[in-house]
Amino acid sequence: MSGQGDEKRHAAQGGKENEGTASEGHASTLSQPGAEAPIDAPEPFTELENLYAENAALKEKVLRAMAEAENVRRRAEREVSDAKLYGVTNFAREMLAFADNLRRAVESVPAETRAALEPAIASLVEGVEVTEKDFLSRLSRFGVKKIEAQGARFDPNQHEALFEIPDETQPAGTVAQVLEQGYVIGDRVLRPAKVGVTRGGPKA
Repeated sequence: MSGQGDEKRHAAQGGKENEGTASEGHASTLSQPGAEAPIDAPEPFTELENLYAENAALKEKVLRAMAEAENVRRRAEREVSDAKLYGVTNFAREMLAFADNLRRAVESVPAETRAALEPAIASLVEGVEVTEKDFLSRLSRFGVKKIEAQGARFDPNQHEALFEIPDETQPAGTVAQVLEQGYVIGDRVLRPAKVGVTRGGPKA
């Protein structure tokens, strides 16, 4: 019995010694300064750089979206403004014939002969003049205005030259005669003025 007890005590002591040796070996491995971190763990600085890059990309997308929204807003405002100003273009162009007829009616009675007219006819001519002024005033409310061509330098964007007039006293290319009044609506030409221009004079 004594021999069996001694063997058990030796076996238990040997087991504890083995456990102690294994624990010391594990502890020494963890305490080594060259021990490497797990391979799958990201480096802190790399992760921070990735976050900065992602933040910059998101900021750029937001700025682009805001710029695009601003462009859409401005485009919509411009289209609304153009629609208000130029929506009557076709109607205004048709009304120019009426303005032309009023002007022809007035010009058919020269100023020097009006004094000799009967009062009723003189009043009629005066009424036509008033009607013309009122009509042009109403057109101007919609942005329609006359092109002041007489004496101006020929502008192919606003004038249509029908003939040339020899005149050495004026610079070449000066509008010397207006055959048909031109009009603009806003900054667009509604109808170019039909004119005669000078030639033979000094260059402007």
